[in-house]
Amino acid sequence: MNSSGLYLDITGFAHSTPAWVRTAFESWTEYGLLLFGALFLAVWWRSRGQHDPRAVGLAVLAPLATAAAYVASEAVKSTVEEERPCRAVARAAASLVPCPATGDWSFPSNHSALAGAAAVALALAVRRMALLTVPLALLMAFSRVFVGVHYPHDVAMGLLLGGSLAALLVLALAGPVTAVVAAMRASGIGAAVWFTGPGPARRT
Repeated sequence: MNSSGLYLDITGFAHSTPAWVRTAFESWTEYGLLLFGALFLAVWWRSRGQHDPRAVGLAVLAPLATAAAYVASEAVKSTVEEERPCRAVARAAASLVPCPATGDWSFPSNHSALAGAAAVALALAVRRMALLTVPLALLMAFSRVFVGVHYPHDVAMGLLLGGSLAALLVLALAGPVTAVVAAMRASGIGAAVWFTGPGPARRT
């Protein structure tokens, strides 16, 4: 797959935008994943107050599924070994952020895989969060092309890989993890009950 033409169009557009827009994208592409981390914590904390142990199970699975998506993305990167467009595409404008070192391959985009996985896993934990997480994941993927360090096909595959793997893992493991959460709530062990929330039986 060759999306060099679209890459040139997007990076050319990036250089035509005002400085504050470029700065915003540079900051988002660098630190935006931290927002997903904050959302993981918020969803887990919220789940502790719910009666259904499945809510805690889904909240716990969200970051785990995202980590698994990262591992899968890295495995594909190491197999494909696609050079970064900021080095490989002739006539390309300089990337807005430093071009990653040789050996830090381009396909798929790890940032996009992480964002796609987090978006899907969080939406499975709290459905209405999809209204927030999906646009954030798309914005993260676009930013990787905008700043010049990925091809469009890198970020598209990253989103697809991360999102689909997260969905499969969360749906496959929700039952067993929910059972573990219920057992932890019933155990009476302080740390376990604090982590999972007390559940309805211990509130009475």
